[in-house]
Amino acid sequence: MAALSQETDGPRSTMPAELHHPHSQFSLWKFKLFRVKSMEKAPLPGETQPEKGSSLGISTPAAPNIDLNDRAGPESVMKLCLGGKSKENVEEFTLLYKQSLCRLCGATLWKVKGPVHDVHGNLDEVTKLSLRKMGCKFRGWPEVILKVFKVDVTDDSESVHPLSFCHRCWKNAIRGGGVCSFTRTKVPEWKPHSSPCYLCSPRKPLFQRTRRKRRKAVPRAQSLAKKTRCEYGESIQWVRNITHCQNDHLSSKLISEKLPVDFIVSFNCLVCDHLLSDPVQSPCGHLFCRSCIIKLTHVLGRHCPACNLPCAPDDLTPPAKTFLSALHSLPLLCPKDGCGEQVRLDSFKAHCRSHELGEDAKQRSSEVDNSLTGSKGGRPRQHLLSLTRRAQKHRLKELKTQVKVFADKEEGGDLKSVCLTLFLLALRSASEHRQADELEALMQGRGFGLNPAVCLAIRVNTFLSCSQYHKMYRTVKATSGRQIFQPLHSLRTAEKELLPGFHQFEWQPALKNVSPSCNVSIINGLSGWASSVDDSPADTITRRFRYDVALVSALKDLEEDIMDGLRESGMEDSACTSGFNVMIKECCDGMGDVSEKHGGGPVVPEKAVRFSFTIMSVSILADGKKEEVTIFTEPKPNSEMSCKPLCLMFVDESDHETLTALLGPIVAERNAMKESRLILSIGGLSRSFRFHFRGTGYDEKMVREMEGLEASGSTYVCTLCDSTRAEASKNMVLHSVTRSHEENLERYEIWRSNPFSESADELRDRVKGVSSKPFLETQPTLDALHCDIGNASEFFKIFQDEIGEMHKKANPSREQRRSWRAALDKQLRKKMKLKPVMRMNGNYARRLMTMEAVEAVCELVPSEERKEALRELMRLYLQMKPVWRATNPAKECPDQLCRYSFNSQRFADILSTSFKYRYSGKITNYLHKTLAHVPEIIERDGSIGAWASEGNESANKLFRRFRKMNARQSKAFELEDVLKHHWLYTSKYLQKFMEAHKDSAKALQATIDLDDEDMSQDTDF
Repeated sequence: MAALSQETDGPRSTMPAELHHPHSQFSLWKFKLFRVKSMEKAPLPGETQPEKGSSLGISTPAAPNIDLNDRAGPESVMKLCLGGKSKENVEEFTLLYKQSLCRLCGATLWKVKGPVHDVHGNLDEVTKLSLRKMGCKFRGWPEVILKVFKVDVTDDSESVHPLSFCHRCWKNAIRGGGVCSFTRTKVPEWKPHSSPCYLCSPRKPLFQRTRRKRRKAVPRAQSLAKKTRCEYGESIQWVRNITHCQNDHLSSKLISEKLPVDFIVSFNCLVCDHLLSDPVQSPCGHLFCRSCIIKLTHVLGRHCPACNLPCAPDDLTPPAKTFLSALHSLPLLCPKDGCGEQVRLDSFKAHCRSHELGEDAKQRSSEVDNSLTGSKGGRPRQHLLSLTRRAQKHRLKELKTQVKVFADKEEGGDLKSVCLTLFLLALRSASEHRQADELEALMQGRGFGLNPAVCLAIRVNTFLSCSQYHKMYRTVKATSGRQIFQPLHSLRTAEKELLPGFHQFEWQPALKNVSPSCNVSIINGLSGWASSVDDSPADTITRRFRYDVALVSALKDLEEDIMDGLRESGMEDSACTSGFNVMIKECCDGMGDVSEKHGGGPVVPEKAVRFSFTIMSVSILADGKKEEVTIFTEPKPNSEMSCKPLCLMFVDESDHETLTALLGPIVAERNAMKESRLILSIGGLSRSFRFHFRGTGYDEKMVREMEGLEASGSTYVCTLCDSTRAEASKNMVLHSVTRSHEENLERYEIWRSNPFSESADELRDRVKGVSSKPFLETQPTLDALHCDIGNASEFFKIFQDEIGEMHKKANPSREQRRSWRAALDKQLRKKMKLKPVMRMNGNYARRLMTMEAVEAVCELVPSEERKEALRELMRLYLQMKPVWRATNPAKECPDQLCRYSFNSQRFADILSTSFKYRYSGKITNYLHKTLAHVPEIIERDGSIGAWASEGNESANKLFRRFRKMNARQSKAFELEDVLKHHWLYTSKYLQKFMEAHKDSAKALQATIDLDDEDMSQDTDF
């Protein structure tokens, strides 16, 4: 027994049975004879193997009944299948293998980075704290797993189910807040061990594919014993299917001398059983071919196939020199017929290559002789580049095979890198260094081509159509010889990530009457409504994004700004997962006549309306704090770059019924989002957002349409208070904001039902001008842009009246008024270079409301007293104007804000005295709001100018430019393209690319010029 233990207690005794060579009884004699250092480092069976991760100082939480060092991976499956199945080890292996898998995703635990977690355990403090911040109050993992993965693990048994799960599934549970999962984890169905177990008895694909039944074994006599198959030979054949080294490595049968079998085995690879080729030594002391061990560890995992210890490719080292000298001196017999020469192993390949070269020389000489002696005629041999692709493949077939063999052997199958390197070396050898530098830059990922996002930004910001961009792409490529711009299909791939419908999200609770689908792009604005409105067909075309999907895309576009705001405010990123509040400014306005000569399809109105929104600010209320911290504020709230389009429709804004029908779904989605919160991944963590909407970007006409009020010429002059025009003219300053959306709804019900049976005038006086149902909530405020335009129109009329001395005349004729206007237009054109306009616009209003314009008008006013009144009126107006036009008046113009009440009272006194002839019993809507409601609105909202509709108005010209850019036969597809490119135009991601590559055009032109110079030099030379 002692002798037996001595023989088996050697360095190779830890080798698995299926890889142990049958002639291993001379192992002790072999290692004592050669004293190979590579074999002395193998651990003995009595020694304890170091645990995985102990060298790195990583402590892994213990999981029940799991030993990651004795992992039952694919190599254990190989042991079971090749080593033979017996009743004693099948169930033990199945249990061991199951306990090394994840209960939730089925992955091998040791392959997933991070600690292992107990399925039935309690939450640790870190996990419990993270989930509690996201609203989850569970204490054990079974409840969290049931909520996130929809799997009940309370009834799991140790013999059927794994008892642990991996760190990847732990991350999914934490990111979902313990209540949901943002990844689709398919939980496997665990079954008890049985005879057709897929782990122990996998079906042969041959029978599974052809559906042929296995033949039943014919019973034989007991005296005829069944022949046993060579297990070692089967394992070697199975491993060779991985390494594919039969044609490259040499067999030990080529050794000419009769050496001891165990001596020959010592020079064989433990993976493929061939003679060692480029031998390497593992940390545990075993020897392999370099290519064989790299391929095997890539397939079966980083471990030694002989002793199952960790073995990475970086840990492989060359063996001892004495062993290499003995290996290279082995005598081999040349297998070539008629040769029979004995050659050393290190010169065997050169000897075989000499045979191949000799055969090639003989074959070439025979071909030359045949061509000289008997020429059959025919066309000469064509150049490779002049052949078709099929002929090129046929001619280069052998070369392709050789390169592929080299790539598989030396470069791990990277055929592309090998071919590019050959091309690079050919260019260097031909001194074509410029083209070689470009190829090398392309191989290193720093080529001359622009990023697809940059090309998309250039196309959108320069309003290039598909044909124009493609023409530029081909021209630049043909001129410079490089693909600087990317093709159109690359741009379409890049724009998918920027358009709504790409990112995943969740609403808690789910939105009412809104689909939970996230992958929703542009939809028809008429979807969800009947085909007719008031029994008449809706002759209109509209396209829009779903409101919640558009908000998600806008927030993802601001992801970098939000994370920067968290860092600048000194807040911990991982702790800020809830309490985010987003303020949204809504704008809606008509774009007027947008008729074009092109386009077909149904007859639709040639007037369009746009509904858009702007993310004004993002704030967070941290735990334990009472005040919100603003982490993002839109720096340019009135720019068309920040005003994102939501809906485009061909409809007249005066058509109340159609406008109500088209905006109805948007209103429903808006109301649903108010009562829910958005769960969205920002910065790698799921965060909770609540939205607050303010409808402030509307002019006077649109506010009256949405709130159901009478037209602007109504007796009730204001949309903020209940004052009539006569009351507002008598008391111009002392008024307060009294109207609201809820009050307008109540007044509409009174108007509709008339509960007191009043007359029309009495009922109209009771409801204060409400004549239709309000369908969209607006914020009671003042639109700064239209207020400036309305007041400029009023001053223009005052200038006309002063030129004609209206205060002295009672009823001037129409011809007189025309002469006054002609004189005013002529004077402004002469002094201010202002061309007459049919309708007041923003640019004309800004030029008109200046002291320079007043001085030009005063030259036509005969009375000095009236001149001083005009100058004083304009001076007061210019002091009040910055208060409602500033984004933050408390910081930008604090002095004017403090004096606003005094200036407005002084302004009203001048109107009621010097200009009494015009404001006796009447006043304009915007002039009333300017004098009466500005201080109250600023005290409530902090600003008026930041909430104006200037961004939506500025985008009107973009609509016309994008429509010309995307001119198509169908107006429906044309509207989709306009909406898509307008959204991309407002993308901050593309704006950053444009800012970073604003000199790309100059660099491109310089490159083209440089190419022209080189071409001219080549021509001259």
